[in-house]
Amino acid sequence: MQETQTMGVRRFGRVNWLGLYTLCEREVRRFLAVWTQTLLAPLVTAGLFLLIFSIAIGSRRADVMGVPFLTFLAPGVLMMTVIQNAFANTSSSILISKIQGNIVDTLMPPLSPAELLVGYMAGAVVRGVAVALAIALALALVIGLVPAHPLLALCYVALGAAFLGGLGILAGIIANKFDQMAAITNFIVTPLAFLSGTFYSVDALPEVLYQLTRLNPMFYLIDGLRYAMIGVSDSAVSLGLPICILATALVLGVSWQILRKGYRLKA
Repeated sequence: MQETQTMGVRRFGRVNWLGLYTLCEREVRRFLAVWTQTLLAPLVTAGLFLLIFSIAIGSRRADVMGVPFLTFLAPGVLMMTVIQNAFANTSSSILISKIQGNIVDTLMPPLSPAELLVGYMAGAVVRGVAVALAIALALALVIGLVPAHPLLALCYVALGAAFLGGLGILAGIIANKFDQMAAITNFIVTPLAFLSGTFYSVDALPEVLYQLTRLNPMFYLIDGLRYAMIGVSDSAVSLGLPICILATALVLGVSWQILRKGYRLKA
């Protein structure tokens, strides 16, 4: 007797758990294999940022928002490092697979677009959280900075990694060459990260730049993490957190749609 399958139900169930786990494991193992580049290097870079600013202007700079400048700076550097690494993880994974011609190894298995999205995002979020924990531990040991709201800080770190991980998927799909990816990083991601209140309070900006900064989702990620770590911020968490969640959901929705269509992935 011929078996019939319910529409939309695959022979291994609605979710390919084995395939999803395998993709998640691959993406995590991918950056762990070069941990000195993906985990140690960001820690050193963040430390250099704080050291340079501390030496250059830290001793001569007045308190910012009622806290020492180095304390104010630390959460911004932490979030900037997290989002840069999350973006690099998904974008490089997809782009390198496309250039090497082995993207088919990811597309051929029976994985749905949602499963592909979750698999790629797993690497970005795990890498982002790992980098954040390493930097947070260093901040606690070196300058005695302990998060005022640890769970909220973890929430913002995960949101930042997910948001930039989703943008990394889009960038990896759109770019076909390394120089195209470099253009996206240098002219879009880096300016948005640097011009988002990482190194300054946006209250000091002219009105036009102030309003433009308020349109940048990365501002709310950095500002929210700053509140979670030191208890001060430029905007209310009740406003910033929903904006971060909405922006992340929007980016992931667009990524899922593009994965579903196979744009620049399937011949």
